[in-house]
Amino acid sequence: MNHDTRTGGEPRRTKVVSTHSVFGAPCWVSLTSRDLQATQDFYAAVLGWRWRSAKLGEHFRIALANGVPVAGIAAVASMWQMAVAWTPYFAVPDADVAVSRVRERGGTSAVGPLSFPPGRAALLADRDGATFGIWQGELVGNWEAWRQAAPTFVRLHTRDAFDAAIFYGEVLGWATGQPGCCEVEYEGGEVVLRSQGDIVARIDSGAVEAAPDPSVRPHWQIHFAVADVPGCARTAEKHGGSVLREEDTEAILRDPDGAQFTVTSRRSR
Repeated sequence: MNHDTRTGGEPRRTKVVSTHSVFGAPCWVSLTSRDLQATQDFYAAVLGWRWRSAKLGEHFRIALANGVPVAGIAAVASMWQMAVAWTPYFAVPDADVAVSRVRERGGTSAVGPLSFPPGRAALLADRDGATFGIWQGELVGNWEAWRQAAPTFVRLHTRDAFDAAIFYGEVLGWATGQPGCCEVEYEGGEVVLRSQGDIVARIDSGAVEAAPDPSVRPHWQIHFAVADVPGCARTAEKHGGSVLREEDTEAILRDPDGAQFTVTSRRSR
């Protein structure tokens, strides 16, 4: 059990959930950046996040929303020659097995598995080049709170949703019928991933009967729930970011470093 003292007073014991009991679902999101302070300032203004240090060192921070850890920042883009981007991490029982499955199915391994106590992580890409991570070990403290405060969901934009669903299903153990696994459904031309009844990811590739679009650069898009989409868009522009697309309930934004993310109205969840 973990001790959670965010509310003050006596330590509150929270149940430790590991990737052995919940797997295949997104369990964390992380941003690689170049300038840690500038990144913190931008997301504090746009999303109202606060920050705390991380055990991994001075180049890492944890974002808090109402006291709940929701995302990580790693200011290692220049140091490790990595792209500036938001990346979803999926829970797996065994990181080595998952990495082997990725390679066997035409994907690639960029980093890891590496030890990051209390777990292990790897950065990978599917066979169409979309980047994602895997995590083996204890999930973020107070898992249910993270599920509520974290991104509304993650969405894979790819050339062939059906082919991508097969790839990720085989790598992450979707629809295996095992306790804790994710279920896969097809709704309105999209692949929909559910964990414990909640929609946690979608995969789309355009119209149902259309041929795969060769112009699509496959990527995972992170969606954050906000109360005021237009307000976030204006704040992003004011603090050096840009608006790529804006609708009433959703906007695609780019931070000053170039990382894309989506803000989605809480009312549309």
